[in-house]
Amino acid sequence: MGRGFERHARTFTVLTFISRITGFARDALLARVFGAGAVMDAFNFAFQVPNLFRRLFGEGALTASFLPVYTKLDRDHPETARQFAGLMLALLAVLLSGVTIVGEIALYFIHDMSESPMLGIQLLMVMLPYMPLVCLVALVGAMLQTHGKFGPSAASPIILNISIVAAAFYGSYYAVNAGVTEHLEPVPHIQIVAWSVIVAGLLQLAWSLWSLRHHRIRPHLDMKPNWPHMKEVLYKALPMLLGLGIFQVNTFIDGLVASYQTMVGPTIFGVDYPLPPGSMTVLSYGQRLYEFPLGVFGVAIATAIFPALARESNDPDRFMATLRRGMRLSFFIGFPASVGLVLVREPLAAAIFQGGKFSHEDVQKVGFVLAMYAPAIWAYSMQQLSTRAFYALGDSVSPVKVSVWMVALNFALNMILIWTPLGVGGLALSTAIAAIVQIIIMTRIMHKRMGSIMDRETRASFARTVAASAAMAGVAGLASLAFSGHDTWLWSVAATLVLAGLGIITYMAAARLLKMPELGWAIRGK
Repeated sequence: MGRGFERHARTFTVLTFISRITGFARDALLARVFGAGAVMDAFNFAFQVPNLFRRLFGEGALTASFLPVYTKLDRDHPETARQFAGLMLALLAVLLSGVTIVGEIALYFIHDMSESPMLGIQLLMVMLPYMPLVCLVALVGAMLQTHGKFGPSAASPIILNISIVAAAFYGSYYAVNAGVTEHLEPVPHIQIVAWSVIVAGLLQLAWSLWSLRHHRIRPHLDMKPNWPHMKEVLYKALPMLLGLGIFQVNTFIDGLVASYQTMVGPTIFGVDYPLPPGSMTVLSYGQRLYEFPLGVFGVAIATAIFPALARESNDPDRFMATLRRGMRLSFFIGFPASVGLVLVREPLAAAIFQGGKFSHEDVQKVGFVLAMYAPAIWAYSMQQLSTRAFYALGDSVSPVKVSVWMVALNFALNMILIWTPLGVGGLALSTAIAAIVQIIIMTRIMHKRMGSIMDRETRASFARTVAASAAMAGVAGLASLAFSGHDTWLWSVAATLVLAGLGIITYMAAARLLKMPELGWAIRGK
């Protein structure tokens, strides 16, 4: 039943967990140094462009379209697989370098025609070359995954986080203590941080290529012998960009709407824009918090199970057994994560971000955004898995059709909810609603094609997960009363650790009492 995927999922999970921790360290430092204002809005706006490509390619379309073709070739014709991989590397490097050059020229003219300096455009001009670097890292990561090496692709974000932390520390401490300047202003400081992203991209690519060295893959541009395989990847890649990337596209749209006042102006069609400066930063930090369980567990499960689904695509019974197992594991982890993050939203945000220029009011805003995002963590996780299941079956059309409608739904909800008292929280709620609607539709389509995902065992598993999560919520909710009325940093750290610890222990105890096999799958991989 493809059960070996849990071992790879654990490897991916551990390294992703470490990368998320360093990511939180990065965000905590940036929050304290720059606060939640126009400067961080500009940085987050600029960084989300190459970051969107990282997420689409690293966790989406490129891996999903390339991996099945390369896996099959490597199994049947290893030399052909190496030639094909070399061609993909060369073509991607040439194509994305061209896109980057065109983008830089366009950004230059946009900035030149502006009446006042546009910090967001300046930072995007610095960080845009990260796009081809990180996409090449993603492609090499897919090759390594085929050979059972999940480490480099899961751990490469650690390099990015360390690089940004080093740049932020340089501006905050070293430049002052070394006498370079009495105080490094926010704008040149954030520009140093932007350049550190490029340094990280170069280091990530160097490490990935070094890890690939034993597989004798050499970049080349000899198209003719590899064109059939190339055409297959290209044919699948575009619809996969929409299918797997819908969640990322919706998040990107949220960011554009949130950063409007910082990037464009305070009014829209003569009316005051409803979201104030700092909304982009608050939204970004809320995203970081709910992406922690999603990246550590949800994407890890989907990434690790995809090769098994691809191998079993010609055996409907084995395929559905593996898919159901993955769905049960995703819900077993994702649903309590949704409940838990809602319970600890403010103490968690305060523990990570509060301090320096990041106020308690900013923490409350992040907590509210997280409360809107978190209820759909289970849906985000299952959407990643279900979309890959369609691609393993060679169906790239169904996810695209659903995705187009979900983008439209998310944008429509954005335009409505930002004018309500929800404010920036409405952007998060829009994404959550779209994710839940999407997984419901995708499950129904799979049911019509391959049979029901929700068989008796899966329904029982979901019911037990909800019951165990309710027990967790009850215990953690009662314990949270002991921490109410305290808003200092130490109390926030204590509340987060105690509530999270109690919640995890209660949930695992309830799962054991209910004899849930998913507990063993998650811990032991069997």
